[in-house]
Amino acid sequence: MVLNRHGHVFVGKRIDQSLESWQMPQGGIDDGETPEQALRRELNEEIGTDHVEILRVHPDWLTYELPEHLLGVAWRGRYRGQRLKWFALRFLGDDSAIDLKTAHQEFSDWKWTPLDDLMSMIVPFKRDIYAKVIAAFEDLAKGE
Repeated sequence: MVLNRHGHVFVGKRIDQSLESWQMPQGGIDDGETPEQALRRELNEEIGTDHVEILRVHPDWLTYELPEHLLGVAWRGRYRGQRLKWFALRFLGDDSAIDLKTAHQEFSDWKWTPLDDLMSMIVPFKRDIYAKVIAAFEDLAKGE
């Protein structure tokens, strides 16, 4: 969860969805990477910058499974879901540092959104995991 200085959350609009679908940056951990190394790599791959400070790490690994209609379709059928380690991050850069046109582009658009609006933007199968992330980090979503 990337938070700006106003306490708003970064969300990106996925380019691979036919319906409007927003999410926070996330991704896999490569062999030999720590979760922190993976988060920095994924941020660079997805938003073009890793200029963040870690505020908190969620104590648990959180999981979700794809709905039936996406099994065998999403991720070229290689996975049924994801097991994630979530971090609360403070974005330290200027908005101009965010660049979605990366070699691994996943988002067509992005915005900062109030935490209260986040759940209504997320695909239904990720809402349970997002609720847990919000509960763990909502006290950090206060602006300066």
